[in-house]
Amino acid sequence: MSKENNTPTEKLFGSKTRAKLLKLFFENPEKSFYVREMTRVIDEQINSVRRELLNLESIGVIKNETFDNKVYYSANSKHPFYRPLIDIFGKRIDSLRDQDIKETTWEEYSRPVKNYLKGLIVTNRLPGQDGIDLLIIGNDKTKKLTRWAEVIEKKQGKPINYVILSPDDFTYRKSVHDRFISDVLEMEITEIIDPERLIKG
Repeated sequence: MSKENNTPTEKLFGSKTRAKLLKLFFENPEKSFYVREMTRVIDEQINSVRRELLNLESIGVIKNETFDNKVYYSANSKHPFYRPLIDIFGKRIDSLRDQDIKETTWEEYSRPVKNYLKGLIVTNRLPGQDGIDLLIIGNDKTKKLTRWAEVIEKKQGKPINYVILSPDDFTYRKSVHDRFISDVLEMEITEIIDPERLIKG
């Protein structure tokens, strides 16, 4: 017989997919997610995600709403276990993994794509605030920067809003005082990587 390698969280909540979904919802209780977004972020099969969504919805810990013909799911703040689940998943579960990206410098995280990355702006976007989390400047013809952003997203365990611009596009937009670039630069910025002085130059 093969040994089960389930984590304590998976054993407590019944399945790996269910534990990941609970973590996603109750670590981000103010956000809503659609199915394909969830499958990408938690890296699980869509059928498994749909099955566990039905289970969680049947016991009332999540709810759904429809916008623009898409069904969005979110934590149900009226459920009696809402606060306990936030305490469990928002603070304690996988704490080392959650802290990893904060404690590791973005310089280190960007090392795998240093030959493609020409600039990076990391913002401190608040829940519900418009804008982006990452502005990535570089050559993405091979999609290396896109794949890198997806790795960062999975490591954080939640969706991140990111935009990738070529150096020429960014430089032009900045020169004409493009509204999008101006809005990003006016956000609270926690990190800037600017080896070629495209951002500050």
